[in-house]
Amino acid sequence: MKTGKTLLGALALALGLASVLAGCHKRDATGAGPAEQAGRQIDQVTEKTGRDLTRAADQANQQIRDAASQTRQEIDKATDATGKKLEQAGTALQEKSHENEAEHKK
Repeated sequence: MKTGKTLLGALALALGLASVLAGCHKRDATGAGPAEQAGRQIDQVTEKTGRDLTRAADQANQQIRDAASQTRQEIDKATDATGKKLEQAGTALQEKSHENEAEHKK
């Protein structure tokens, strides 16, 4: 009789364990279990994050290129303005030099 109770207890334990394990291996409509579903979700999040980071990097690179272009244009304008001022100063010096030569010849 003791063997019967032990056997019955072991059978109940085995059935309980089997039902727990069956719950862990539930499949969805695609045949994927919980771990596979979680893996798919992680993959989806990782892919979306990668796309978002790539998009943000592309935008940052474009902003850097735009800023560099604008800076180059501003430097070109400043260089042109400086060149014109230097040219005017050179012309003024030449005129003054010619005036001084003319005065010394008198």
